[in-house]
Amino acid sequence: MSRHAELALLIDRLTEDLGDGIHTTRIPRLALIRSAQPTDGLHTVYGPSVCIVAQGTKRTIAGEAVLDYAPGHYLIVSVEIPVIGQVTRATAEEPYLCLRLDLDPAMLGGLLIEAGMHRRREPEPGLGIMLSYTTPEIMDAVIRLTRLLSTPGDIPVLAPLVERELLYRLVNGDQAAMLHGIAMGESRAAGIARAVNWIKDHFREPLRVEKLAEIAHMSPSALHQHFKTVTAMSPLQYQKQLRLQEARRLILSAQSDAAGASFAVGYGSPSQFSREYARLFGAPPLRDIARLRGGEEGARMAASG
Repeated sequence: MSRHAELALLIDRLTEDLGDGIHTTRIPRLALIRSAQPTDGLHTVYGPSVCIVAQGTKRTIAGEAVLDYAPGHYLIVSVEIPVIGQVTRATAEEPYLCLRLDLDPAMLGGLLIEAGMHRRREPEPGLGIMLSYTTPEIMDAVIRLTRLLSTPGDIPVLAPLVERELLYRLVNGDQAAMLHGIAMGESRAAGIARAVNWIKDHFREPLRVEKLAEIAHMSPSALHQHFKTVTAMSPLQYQKQLRLQEARRLILSAQSDAAGASFAVGYGSPSQFSREYARLFGAPPLRDIARLRGGEEGARMAASG
């Protein structure tokens, strides 16, 4: 049995009775994801994390970047990025199965310092979402971390050790520079992360590029350049996606109608909101929400990892 087949069997057994969706686990920041069918392209936000596919295939679109991944790949994300996620191959007999570990910058930073890797030359910022091939060492750590879910009493002692080993394997892999940027707060990547977090916390407010550049400790022109490199979109486009995704959530959960949602997320014009909503989601708010309530929302969770 291959290592990916072994991981797929473990995730399948742990999620079989839970059904499709993202399932949190007893291990902090670790989630198991299952989908028994392909999904449409669904809008979501990926946070700093590593996702390892055990079975099935997935497509993630960030700006103009299209990433297709399958067993043998891991996806790593350095900052929160609005994306379109789509499970492209899954059946009831062979569901899409994936493991996602949210990254802890403090743990990463401590590991880099302990390993003497924190003095590396700062890399130029790159796209904040990348694919790499899993190594046997990475797969071994991932499988042992997943196995711990079957012995909950071992988790408090052993899970932190296995997680550190997994992170160590990752920071010695293809995406070491990206992980270094997540951990070390003085880097340009960390400046973009500060800008991303500020927009996320204040997306309802008017966006002032000068204010954002000050937060990132960059000039406005450098901020725009590096922000687009990391997130595949400008700060204004990033804010717009967060606003529209939050408005969609408010309408879908019946907390607001379309006009109320548009004002709640910072739009001053309901007509502009409706145009931009349709441009992003493919239909005006009422038609889009009717379609989601008709059955598509059940697939939303599986597209988030």
